[in-house]
Amino acid sequence: MPIDVTTILTLLFIGAAAGCLSGFIGIGGGLLIVPALMYFLGMSQMAAQGTSLALMLPPIGALAVMNYWKAEAVDLKAAGIMVVAFVLGGYFGSRLALSLNPMKVRLAFGLLMLYAAAKMIISAVRALWYP
Repeated sequence: MPIDVTTILTLLFIGAAAGCLSGFIGIGGGLLIVPALMYFLGMSQMAAQGTSLALMLPPIGALAVMNYWKAEAVDLKAAGIMVVAFVLGGYFGSRLALSLNPMKVRLAFGLLMLYAAAKMIISAVRALWYP
């Protein structure tokens, strides 16, 4: 992939958006982990998000990246550019989440899950009925 100014800006945007969402509502594995911690262990929204982020921080993707690396399917330049924006986005997203009413954060989390579920269901239905 050529790394020109447009590509760098796009990668920075993607990294910042992903980091912001990750820090703001603990997405990623958090789509499962956060609700499970809340509903099965009674954690608050904020505690579940913080716990989800803490558990994913050290090991996230290490073994998966190793497999993709072996298959020559990793672009380290793109990842390196996005990681900077992702870290900053995560910092600012978490600051935003902690400054808001927890019910607003829970609503944002629920709406994102609803949107993701609807997109997955629609794409599966299309693939099954309109191959």
